[in-house]
Amino acid sequence: MHFLNKAAVAAIMSFGAIVMPASAGTYQGDMLVRVQGTVVAPDASADVSSGGVLQSGWDADVSTEVIPTLTLTYFLTKNIAAELFCCFAKFDAKGDGATPVNDLGDFWVFPPIVTLQYHFDPMGRFKPYVGAGVQYMAFFGEGNSDLGQKIELDNAFGFALQAGFDLEVGDGWYLNADVKKVWLDTDASWGTSGVTADVDVDPWIVSVGLGYRFNLSDIFGARQGLAPLK
Repeated sequence: MHFLNKAAVAAIMSFGAIVMPASAGTYQGDMLVRVQGTVVAPDASADVSSGGVLQSGWDADVSTEVIPTLTLTYFLTKNIAAELFCCFAKFDAKGDGATPVNDLGDFWVFPPIVTLQYHFDPMGRFKPYVGAGVQYMAFFGEGNSDLGQKIELDNAFGFALQAGFDLEVGDGWYLNADVKKVWLDTDASWGTSGVTADVDVDPWIVSVGLGYRFNLSDIFGARQGLAPLK
């Protein structure tokens, strides 16, 4: 399923090709689109049971991955904004500690994060922000493991905190750096093997990228009565 990441890159580039010519960049715009490279580093741990009995010393870990991501940020006021962060990613689960198997299976995730943000007033060209929100993690495409069964993961919600900054580089463009921390747990099982796990995924999500701010009215037509954000 590596085509998913390729499709994500293509979608990001296509969106940019549509938006950029149709809009005039402005730092008072109500819409900010960012294209980013992102490191997703799960701070994972697990309580693993076999046959319904908690196994002392058994643990699990989840791989760190680098993926392309996209954010859409809509400014409700000059300081308050709502952001949607999303991507697709593939991870590997591994046995850790005294767990007797290594490969616990691979899986794909669709993990959108929605945050409500506060953007501080600019300090020259530097504009920091903080945010809080929720992540929904949908698992699919689970693969086989050394247990002889596919890994199965329950979709889950988590709580997210965020901090970052945008640096103006001219004509509505920004350089961006962003850090998110998510607290999320899920239940894992491996078919008829009798092995189950309560997994804390808890990823750190670190992104750097390029952003472009503009008014949606430049694309979809003027909205009467709305003043520019300042």
